[in-house]
Amino acid sequence: KVYMIAAGVIAGVYLLGIVVLFLGVKERDDPYALNSDRAIPFCKGLALTVKHGPYVKLTASFLLISTAVQLEQGNFVLFCTHAAGLRNHFQYLVVTILVSAAVSVPFWQKFLQRFGRKCAACGISWMIPFAVMLVTIPNLILAYFVAFVSGLSIAASLLLPWSMLPDVVDNFRLQNPHGKGHETIFYSSYVFFTKMSAGIGLGISAAGLEFTGYKPGICRQSDDVILTLKLLIGAVPAILILLGLFILLFYPITEESRKETKLALEELR
Repeated sequence: KVYMIAAGVIAGVYLLGIVVLFLGVKERDDPYALNSDRAIPFCKGLALTVKHGPYVKLTASFLLISTAVQLEQGNFVLFCTHAAGLRNHFQYLVVTILVSAAVSVPFWQKFLQRFGRKCAACGISWMIPFAVMLVTIPNLILAYFVAFVSGLSIAASLLLPWSMLPDVVDNFRLQNPHGKGHETIFYSSYVFFTKMSAGIGLGISAAGLEFTGYKPGICRQSDDVILTLKLLIGAVPAILILLGLFILLFYPITEESRKETKLALEELR
């Protein structure tokens, strides 16, 4: 019954979002397009986007980071239940993560506006040392602290790519001044890659747990399963996040180049 109520609430939220989008958002033509510009066909546009250096680096970086976040989120409950002895607290830990992530979004928005996108990306790595500490020293107080810090990192990982993607679109617009309609391709393909990261995270988790003999419903899992959960919470996300941040180091759009692109587009407009 509770699941049915939750499903109804979620469906209502979806419908409310659709109504707000339909009634509150007006579509506008590309302000930088000339009358002679033509819309880019989807296949050609997709080929151009996957060859665009800033977009490839941004997507590859956050594909790894999103996979790490999915692993952290997807296995947190199992880790608390079977590996950390926090069976009676995991629901409160999950609420702590969600509240922390929601409350910290305005902070990250101010942070990236003042210090830049790349500096804000370092906040994603905050969860790494605390998650490793929780794996090695399972403690209730530490678990709540890890949940709070993980919420901060998750908020940064969700906000940053959507604040950097418009810069990539503007950069592409400046390099391809006689085409229009490419924004849809950029955003839809990025959404596809984020969904793919969720699938990769679920696949890694399911394959690893099945390989080590995870059995749903039993109170005590084997030592191999516990070790796998520790790796899925600590080591694997840490490696993926570090790889993603390393790729982001080569992201070519800086705050200076972003301002130059903005001025150039204003002149074009």
